[in-house]
Amino acid sequence: MAKGIVIREAHFPGRAPIEAYGNGGFRFADMSHRGSLLCLPSGIYGWEPADPLALTVGDFAKLLNEADKVEILLVGAGKDLRPLPAALRAALKAAGIAADPMSTGAAVRTYNVLLAEDRAVAAALIAVE
Repeated sequence: MAKGIVIREAHFPGRAPIEAYGNGGFRFADMSHRGSLLCLPSGIYGWEPADPLALTVGDFAKLLNEADKVEILLVGAGKDLRPLPAALRAALKAAGIAADPMSTGAAVRTYNVLLAEDRAVAAALIAVE
């Protein structure tokens, strides 16, 4: 019996530079994604933090599962820089991950440079319009 449409979690199984951002999404690997992204060593995932203005440790569970492969986390917080909540900073530090919050545009540019250098980098990128 034929199955209907199966909706899967948005996932690109590899590392790729971000080609463009804006209009509520991103372009990478000749594809586009509407919404935020979590770029990890295991791939690029569609990411929906519960509240982009108040990130929590739970929003980064997938990252923390790969903590041994990540040294630097770039957090693109939207159009403006916002500090990370203390509990999140503490959890990342305990996992051995240095976190650097910045605007999404700055995070995309920095991620691409560190990725080209084959660094152990991850990025949490909140989509901007």
